Amino acid sequence: MKKNMKKFVAVFIAGALIVMVSACGKEKDSNHNLVKNEKEEKKVVTMFTPMGKADANADNIARFAQEKTVISVEKKLNLYVDYRSYTADDYKDKTYDEVLVDRAHNNMDDMYLMNSDSIKLLGGEGALVDLSSLSNVKNLREVVKTANTVNGKLVAIPQEIVAYGLFVNKDMFDKYKLELPETPEDLLECCKVFKENGIKTPIGANRWWLECFVFAQAYADMYNGNDTEAEIEALNSGKAKYSDYMRSGFEYLKKMMDLGYIDAKTAYMYEAIDGEGPDFMAQKTPIVMAYWGAANAETAYGNPDFNLQVIGFPSSLGQMPLLTLTGYGIGKKAEHLEDAMKVLDEMVSDESLQMYADQNKVISPSKNVEVKCIDALKPLNDKINEGVYVLASNANMEVEQWGNTCIIVRKLLGGATVEECMAEFDKLQGVQ
Repeated sequence: MKKNMKKFVAVFIAGALIVMVSACGKEKDSNHNLVKNEKEEKKVVTMFTPMGKADANADNIARFAQEKTVISVEKKLNLYVDYRSYTADDYKDKTYDEVLVDRAHNNMDDMYLMNSDSIKLLGGEGALVDLSSLSNVKNLREVVKTANTVNGKLVAIPQEIVAYGLFVNKDMFDKYKLELPETPEDLLECCKVFKENGIKTPIGANRWWLECFVFAQAYADMYNGNDTEAEIEALNSGKAKYSDYMRSGFEYLKKMMDLGYIDAKTAYMYEAIDGEGPDFMAQKTPIVMAYWGAANAETAYGNPDFNLQVIGFPSSLGQMPLLTLTGYGIGKKAEHLEDAMKVLDEMVSDESLQMYADQNKVISPSKNVEVKCIDALKPLNDKINEGVYVLASNANMEVEQWGNTCIIVRKLLGGATVEECMAEFDKLQGVQ
């Protein structure tokens, strides 16, 4: 699989519309945060996303880029896209994914913007349409098809590919004469120096993205070696155990928590960027983790008063970008199925993806669309262009990766031992 992906490795990254509302959480009324926009004219296609069309914030580049694309599609097809949206208020709410899956099971919308775990679940259930017949699928990079194909069917297509990295305040590293970390040991040493110099929490974290450290360590060798397909097959057959891959990353997270480099209590409750972001922007915390698009967005980290650099996560092979794929899918029993297919086909056309990429400063899922990244993202982009990366979502793996690992990391944050976390992976895989 890696051999095929490397052909297209120059174009990986970003898709930030749904990463901030990803994988796990407790249940509550699933509709109390729901926003619905109605319009009694033209044909209507309903779309469920994390952010609604009403009261869109033009400073939010990801939101604005998506809406600009959809408006163009509406005009071209002479129809109206009705946004239905949900965003959790806090960690007590149902997550976006939980609400989305419930709505999809009840055929409440035509189109859904999905995280990788929802793609895997709904695709595996046969609840999503096979999109391979869309005319613009021919322009997609092979990595998109690989990651979002379930049981031989392409069930989701993104407007961008999500890449995660460490966001670092380079000025604070320079102040203490620290090199940017390459290995897990390097990062521990940097955190030690920061801690010794009065920085209370060197790494700002939230309840969604600490699994990035785990994936970078777990799969660096697998995705950057010559036996990727064989290793995945061994995992799928039960000859190899996910827990054996994951153990070192969980032990590393536990060590950072025990040393006070990560505040587990606050990370357990913090929402992405809203939680740790203010301290990072105020230069109280030198390191956070986020997705590519956050470096461009004014509402996230797009306008810092310091030298921002985005690098890969420390691993045995050096700085490691982490890629995961979101995507738009269409319900198999969608009320407006034919029109929804037309909308999505237009949304993933080269024309629409170029518009989206130019606005959002991302690398496109289309092999024909390229956009230059900002300086802060060049270290991450350079690694990806070299063919160095880890996939955190892969439909070829029998056990869904992104959402399940997020949930198990939260158990670690809540006090579970590493052994208890490894037992969770064994349970998911059905091995002992």
